Amino acid sequence: MNFPEDFLHYVWQFRSFDYNGLQTVNGESLKIISPGLLNKNAGPDFFNAKIEIGDTMWAGNVEIHLRSSDWLKHNHQLNPAYENVILHVVYEHDAEIKRIDQSIVPVIVLKNRISADLIKKYENLFLTLTDFPCIAQIGRVDELIVDSFLARTLIERFEQKTAAVTETLNELNGNWDETFYRFMARNFGFKVNALPFELFAKAVPQNIYAKHKNNPQQIEALVFGATGFLNDQFEEEYPKKLKVEFQFLKKKYHIKPIPVSIWKFMRMRPQNFPTIRLAQFAALIVKTKHLFSKVMEIKDIAGLHDLFEDLPVHAYWKTHYHFKKETSGANTQIGKTSVDNILLNTVALFLFAYGKHTATQFYINRAIKLLESLPAEQNAITSKFTNAGVKMDHAFASQGILQLKKQYCDQKKCLSCGIGIKILKQA
Repeated sequence: MNFPEDFLHYVWQFRSFDYNGLQTVNGESLKIISPGLLNKNAGPDFFNAKIEIGDTMWAGNVEIHLRSSDWLKHNHQLNPAYENVILHVVYEHDAEIKRIDQSIVPVIVLKNRISADLIKKYENLFLTLTDFPCIAQIGRVDELIVDSFLARTLIERFEQKTAAVTETLNELNGNWDETFYRFMARNFGFKVNALPFELFAKAVPQNIYAKHKNNPQQIEALVFGATGFLNDQFEEEYPKKLKVEFQFLKKKYHIKPIPVSIWKFMRMRPQNFPTIRLAQFAALIVKTKHLFSKVMEIKDIAGLHDLFEDLPVHAYWKTHYHFKKETSGANTQIGKTSVDNILLNTVALFLFAYGKHTATQFYINRAIKLLESLPAEQNAITSKFTNAGVKMDHAFASQGILQLKKQYCDQKKCLSCGIGIKILKQA
């Protein structure tokens, strides 16, 4: 017996066993009218089941164990919540079970009613050492089944991310503009420098920039000063001017720069250096007013791309990738892949979160439409699923895959996965 109770939950829920001529261990005939609803919280495993035992129709709860004696191990005999259990479903029967009032709980044994093929398929899923349990079978599952479950996991993923948005929103007293600004800043750091960007955004609130919209140099001074990059001696005119500007702004707004040492440059291409990303971020602030409102107004992906393209990045960065480090012919604009990353991880998320927060389906639909317009992400995880035969035409699918891998595959929750259930049903 190489399976947990969850497997018996699946077998009972989907009646994946031989239920002809069912009898209790006491020899009474038994008919399943309804297996009940799976309970994922404390209490009996299935609620509101309907079972006919002999000539009597019973309505109540069903408890499932590998062995009858597990009832005693779990101390159900002392818990009033189990008094209305009408049927005890077990793999093996090894003990008579009584309720608190000493009445006997009817028992049905499944040991010889589950096919060897089903057990083998289940064990193949759970005992596999591959990257994900159904790597050998998922390519043969109907696309409609896969797409349907990926739609569910995508929504799960965005609802989890929305919780983080809501937490920051509450911290900022419902200020959507500032919340969006913080998440956008973090996204500009991508994975490597996400935290320094977030700390920088907290050090310089968005409303400070609004007072200097007509002076790009002051905005650039705020960005590079607050991030610690102006704590040095310079010979070139551009950084010297930024440093002078920041000395004044720092005192005016009581800004505490973050340590420059926390920025990461190692194993990065120069166009992805945090200095270049900060120059682009400063240019985005110069280019746009009320960024969150602007994003919410734009209804097509081309318009959103335009928002992040042709940024007025200072000419200094065409010949530098760091202060004091020159280069030639540097590209100062954000690449299409990076823009897609921002649209996926910040813009689509906030459309979804705002729709959820305001109970406005329009914005949720726009978030989904945006995801369907963006290309699927290419990474180690998505590649494994693609190689296994999963079709990924857009970011909607790849985001669903990432959630599937994290919340189901990695945790061996095949019995809670629509794809895993379909594979087992084919047994």
